[in-house]
Amino acid sequence: MREQRWESQVPLSFSEILSIGQRLASQGLNPATPDKEGICYIEEWEVTSPEGFQQLDPWPTEDITMLHILEGWQGDFFLLTGRYHSVFQRYQSVNTYCSLCHPWHVPGHLATLDSLAMLWVGFRHTHSFIRVRLHTTEVVTPGETWADHQRLIWLDERHQAFQSAIDLLELPIESVREKNMVYLRTNHQEAPFFCSWPDAFGPCQFEFNSSNPFEFLVPASRLAATHRGTPSNIRIYLTGFSKEELKDFEPIEPKARYVYRCSMHCSLNELPEILSLMGQSGRLYTTMCELQTHSLLPNRPDAAAIIGIVGTKGHFQIEVRLNLMPLARTDMDQWLEQLLGIPMTYAPLPPFP
Repeated sequence: MREQRWESQVPLSFSEILSIGQRLASQGLNPATPDKEGICYIEEWEVTSPEGFQQLDPWPTEDITMLHILEGWQGDFFLLTGRYHSVFQRYQSVNTYCSLCHPWHVPGHLATLDSLAMLWVGFRHTHSFIRVRLHTTEVVTPGETWADHQRLIWLDERHQAFQSAIDLLELPIESVREKNMVYLRTNHQEAPFFCSWPDAFGPCQFEFNSSNPFEFLVPASRLAATHRGTPSNIRIYLTGFSKEELKDFEPIEPKARYVYRCSMHCSLNELPEILSLMGQSGRLYTTMCELQTHSLLPNRPDAAAIIGIVGTKGHFQIEVRLNLMPLARTDMDQWLEQLLGIPMTYAPLPPFP
């Protein structure tokens, strides 16, 4: 789900981060202590080879994924997907995963959706999948009503965008408008089908699966072709492979950039060391405090909030994510500044990658 998000703009030292934790504790909240172990997420950490990731060996790591990033790529998406699948087949197991992400273009004039959407075609142990995601121009989460005056436009555009993708992919899925919502349905019960509802107006993503590993290669290429030959940024996700196996993917696109993502177990006190190892690339994130806003704003709608620590390029920031805004948008910046003691700016995360 896309969340309402704020972030600090001024770089913070680690001692300033700890002071913010003490401030939260003084207001009756329960922030993580410096020596408490938690999960830290590493994203977009650029390395020159799979061996570069070994710098994190002192910490337990999980969900390790290497990404091949192709910037300004122009080529045949069908052939690119086929080449990655051919290597994937050599090491296919219950733990391995490969997917390719490519933009596609939503037709028509749009007010609530970005014309740039995204598709994934991928392979797991016993099946392949096609995933389609739309990007809303504004974040409107479940429970928020401030955009209800545009509800009909939201629903029309959502329904039409999904239908255009479904038609091009020739999938047995139906896009339906019902009771002021958009729904996606399929009669193929043997094929796993998933939708995600990231906002107040219905799903923005679906995933359709098949036991045939080749089923979506041609349909995905048709959808990718709606990008109209424009140079594209392609992302290939490779999970569960050894360093030796990852090297076999390198000849497919020798000019690819390599970045890593993973989750790891560490204490807050270890964050400066980890950030130093990452150098000037990548981003780390860990949760400092979780709360229900009703404890601080008893007369307002209750929202779930997560206060997190972000590290990038040698410095730290604070971010706050909420499942909805408990105050009017114009009042949120001031309330968060009073809570944290630092200026906060509204900054929704981009939907891609």
